[in-house]
Amino acid sequence: MLPQETIRAKRNGETLTAEEIARFVEGFTAGTISEGQVAAFAMAVWFKGMRREETVALTLAMRDSGDVLDWSDIGRPIADKHSTGGVGDNVSLMLAPIVASLGLAVPMISGRGLGHTGGTLDKLESIAGYNIMPDEALFRKTVRETGCAIIGQTGDLAPADKRLYAIRDVTATVDSVPLITASILSKKLAAGLETLVLDVKVGSGAFMTDLKEARTLARSLVEVANGAGVKTSALITDMNEPLADCAGNALEVIHALDFLKGLKRGSRSEAVTLALAAEMLLSAGLVSSADEGLARAQEAIASGRALETFGHMIASLGGPADFVERPWNHMPKAKVELVVEAPQAGMLIACKARDVGMAVIGLGGGRILPTDAVDHSVGFTEFLPLGTRVEKGEIIARIHAQDEASAQRARAELLASFTIGEGVDGSRPAIVETISS
Repeated sequence: MLPQETIRAKRNGETLTAEEIARFVEGFTAGTISEGQVAAFAMAVWFKGMRREETVALTLAMRDSGDVLDWSDIGRPIADKHSTGGVGDNVSLMLAPIVASLGLAVPMISGRGLGHTGGTLDKLESIAGYNIMPDEALFRKTVRETGCAIIGQTGDLAPADKRLYAIRDVTATVDSVPLITASILSKKLAAGLETLVLDVKVGSGAFMTDLKEARTLARSLVEVANGAGVKTSALITDMNEPLADCAGNALEVIHALDFLKGLKRGSRSEAVTLALAAEMLLSAGLVSSADEGLARAQEAIASGRALETFGHMIASLGGPADFVERPWNHMPKAKVELVVEAPQAGMLIACKARDVGMAVIGLGGGRILPTDAVDHSVGFTEFLPLGTRVEKGEIIARIHAQDEASAQRARAELLASFTIGEGVDGSRPAIVETISS
């Protein structure tokens, strides 16, 4: 079928066959279908949607547009997690070594910051020497010997997604559930996974601000991934405030180290990380219940095994061998620190989490243009959680900046993003609900 006929069929709301979708994906991967035709296809999908079987076919065709990794020689269950992105969401840094220390193999293909959300690769690049793009031999060696490796997407994994996403980004078709689903899952399936757990964020700091939208996306991801042969479940988690008590690349790495040392007990980030760990272990058949998975994850932290695994992963991928012991010897540190004090007494009742993420970008900790350099040292620490009562002048956060002027701007932005007063406690449970097949 000619590409324009495939576009016409989808424009008219017809159901495409797996063969029609595969040919179209083959064409735009090879460059024989123009950017205009790909854009028209994406817009047709945005307006008309896709049935589940169409989205499965699109996901598989995009997966098969490049290499698909085979881990049959690894001797461990192959598992991963994906987050739809949020502010202060550094869960991958803790989660991968926790579950790897308990017997899973986690070949985690991660991304950079997108919009107001931070990116796992940007966080790891704050560590001197860490190689986010190793060759396949080193990637495999690290997973085999350490149990986990967090790296970037190579050009050989799901190249169709790279081309389609670049076009969606400039044609207002990013927020299509079938296209989001295929984009996320094609990369994950190309990594050769057996099981997958998804963290779908909802709230002011998430791409999905409405619970109904988040449920729709979570169900699409779970149904399509299971339809493509990967056992998958999803947690919907709250993103109406930063997940960690910090936001910024190097600062979130330090938080991860503190977490793995057992210093973040009782936090929202602990609730989400341990729930995801329990779900990953349960999906892979390493535990018989979520409670057992939770207990084993807690023990991996308490024993120090998870922290040791994190250190081994860093060293294996080119980072310092003593990173766990002396992290600030190997990461940039901001020149200016400025405390943010509560302007009045009251309760922290609301947060515009997206604005916090944008304030990090304003400090230089993210990108406005794809070509922008990232300052890995800047950001915020010591956030107090919503529901906390504060007195006037009490510290509610600390700014890390390169100069006084940018620190003062960030202070004003941060104060504007938090609401202090009397009223209903705006805090919400970190785990909203679980969606399984």
